[in-house]
Amino acid sequence: MSGTPKSLKARAVDLLSRREYSRRELFQKLAPHAESTEEVDALLAELAEHGWQSDTRFAEQTASSKGRRYGSRRLAAELREKGVDADTITEALAGQDDVALARQLWQKKFGQKPQSREEWAKQMRFLAARGLPMDAIRKAMDGAEEDDFADPNATG
Repeated sequence: MSGTPKSLKARAVDLLSRREYSRRELFQKLAPHAESTEEVDALLAELAEHGWQSDTRFAEQTASSKGRRYGSRRLAAELREKGVDADTITEALAGQDDVALARQLWQKKFGQKPQSREEWAKQMRFLAARGLPMDAIRKAMDGAEEDDFADPNATG
């Protein structure tokens, strides 16, 4: 497969035809093939102007596809890492129901309230690792609080 090397625009369109990319991601993919960063910036501005690349669309697509497995905290961190601005992240995650997601993930993985402090901590860690906020985790576990597992012999 030899011949004329792809133009920068052809590379960009090829990448964008497969999936959405944030501006930062696309810049990083194209920069090694460009003569200058100004060339990449100009191309990215053109792509955005024509609606071929959109951080908003990228954020919405990411929230939609990964929002069934991960909470808003994790999604926001991932989007920030990809160079999406805070307002766009807020808009993209506006429909994310962390309590419902936490309840669904918790029910699928555990299905019953923890019977010990250790189980409670394990279940909380599992949901926290999915990027769910602690208040959503507590609500999802139907109010199962750590205090429920306090030592019954302790005086209080």
